[in-house]
This record gives sequence, C-alpha cells and structure tokens, in this order.
Amino acid sequence: MDQNTTVFTPQKDESLKVKEIMEQVVVALKDKGYEPVSQIIGYILSGDPTYITSHQNARSLICKIERDDLLQEMIRNYLNL
Repeated sequence: MDQNTTVFTPQKDESLKVKEIMEQVVVALKDKGYEPVSQIIGYILSGDPTYITSHQNARSLICKIERDDLLQEMIRNYLNL
C-alpha cells in the first residue's frame, strides 16, 4: 500500500474574472435580502464563507477568489488604477 500523502489543490476557474464573480455574488445576496457590502466585508475580515449565501452558487464562486486578490482588485477599482 502506498504511504505517500497526496496534496489536493483546488482548481481555480480562471474563466470568470473577479468583477464577474462579485457581480454574481451581489445579485445572490440581494435576492436573499442581505446587504451585500456588509456581508462581503464580514467574509473578507473573517475568512468565513458562511457570510456569503449559497444561493445561486455564490459561496462557491467567491471561494474561487483569494481574499487578498479580492482586496487588491477592490482597491484598484476604488482608486481608479
């Protein structure tokens, strides 16, 4: 029996850009009656994906983005860089 440990690295879906993913997440959050900004801030600060609804696969989608990449993209957008 093979005693080696296999490391599983989840595949990131590069076909969807951060903006597209976030737009879908915002729609799902609004559909469920949540305040998107508050929920996304909670997710970014805590790392807890349960801040994001699983409705319309939003939780799975946002987990495809590294939180630091999400912050970088948001700051770039905010500063128009």
